[in-house]
Amino acid sequence: MPLLFSYGTLQQEAVQLSTFGRVLHGHSDELIGFAQSVKTVEDPAFVASSGKADHQIVNFTGRPGDRVQGIVFELTDDELAAADRYEPAGWERVSATLSSGKQAWVYAGAPDR
Repeated sequence: MPLLFSYGTLQQEAVQLSTFGRVLHGHSDELIGFAQSVKTVEDPAFVASSGKADHQIVNFTGRPGDRVQGIVFELTDDELAAADRYEPAGWERVSATLSSGKQAWVYAGAPDR
C-alpha cells in the first residue's frame, strides 16, 4: 500500500472523512530536503471547502538540513487517487524519502512550466 506524507489539511479528520470516507491513522515523520511556505489557492471551491485561501506548501531544496514535520499515512491506491483529486492546482504528487528511510508520496509545489 502506498504511503502519503501530510504536512497540512490531509491531517484534519473532516478532510479525511470527506476525501477518503474514513479517519486515517498515521505516525510522525520528517520530510528531508524540502522547505515549507504558504501559497494562496485560487480555486473558489477549494477555498470554500477548506475555509481559507492560504495553505501550507513544500518545495524541494535538496538541502538535508531543510526538514518539514508531518504525518505519514498508509492509503489504498483508490485513496491515493482521491487525494490527487482533492489537491488544488499548484500542488503535484512527488516521491520523497522521509527521515525514517521510508519512501512516501507528498504534495509539493509544482515547478513553473
